[in-house]
Amino acid sequence: MLPRRLSQLTAVALTGLFTTGCTLIGGGDGGGGDASSATTVTLATHDSFAVPQEVLDEFESRSGIRVKVLNQGDAGALANKLVLTKANPVADVAYGIDSTFASRTLAEDVFAPYDAPAAAEGPQRYALDDAGDHGASGDGARLTAVDVGDVCVNIDTEWFASHDVPAPRTFADLARPRYSKLLVTPSPATSSPGLAFLLATIAEKGENGWQDYWRNLKEGGAQVVSGWTEAYTQEFSGSSGNGPRPIVVSYASSPAAEIGDDGTPRTKALLETCYRQVEYAGVLSGTERPDAARRVVDFLLSPEFQRTVPENMYVYPARSDVELPGSWRKAAPLPDDPAQLPAAEVSEGREQWIQQWRELYEG
Repeated sequence: MLPRRLSQLTAVALTGLFTTGCTLIGGGDGGGGDASSATTVTLATHDSFAVPQEVLDEFESRSGIRVKVLNQGDAGALANKLVLTKANPVADVAYGIDSTFASRTLAEDVFAPYDAPAAAEGPQRYALDDAGDHGASGDGARLTAVDVGDVCVNIDTEWFASHDVPAPRTFADLARPRYSKLLVTPSPATSSPGLAFLLATIAEKGENGWQDYWRNLKEGGAQVVSGWTEAYTQEFSGSSGNGPRPIVVSYASSPAAEIGDDGTPRTKALLETCYRQVEYAGVLSGTERPDAARRVVDFLLSPEFQRTVPENMYVYPARSDVELPGSWRKAAPLPDDPAQLPAAEVSEGREQWIQQWRELYEG
């Protein structure tokens, strides 16, 4: 899900990492055997999956499992592919289904039940609140949280200081012409963070108020672009693109990528505008290697993997016993009380809300 990763750092982060469509081979069967005897597990994931090679090598050497990574686009594309291929799955495990699309995969019984032991170390706090309505039959959770990547409005603090303009804080502030003309957001019709921002406004304003809110944004001059990369790296003044707009829809973690030589970030996430976005992993129902697939889920929840996700994928670990990098604790704290909508409500309303938004903003 590249829009969620900071593109100017991704190239660095991926140096030495295996990502797109690669088979990641460790040291054998866990007992020092030949690598050719290892079981291969295919992991379907989003395009921004990244993990240090040495972390995979250690897992594969210990477990005797090869991990073949199969990238499927962003979270929406991944969910669609898993649903369409559920009778003949393209993988054994999936990672990267986020909370805006999870209910669809559960309704289609894409995932098999599995109670991962490490879920008790924090991931279960992000359990889907309505999983029981969507195929979790009581014999195990079907999706387990791996990371959190809350979508928040970000501001260029240096721009506001230099222009002597008070910085906005809330959704109400953003709808004022003084600020809406400074805002750029990815489209909710074509972007995962754009959709999360739309859901945040629905959670904030309700079914009877969100469309008026977006009319105010439009009339005030808010800009909508196709995706996060264009919004953040081209239009936002606080990024490397030095664009004209100092307010952008991005992530709570984004300021961690904008820390200057003095140790201070030049951007800030507005924590009153955040929407909780969780990414999950699960064993696919049709896998012929269920035991090995469960071990890969366990790996994604292990401290060794969880410690890598902030600096390699710019998300927060789901485990509560894994600390954030020191710079993150100051520059990019995890929001305490982000907006959320029940997964079933999102599943039922998502397409209608997007269509209504198109008619309002693009019509």
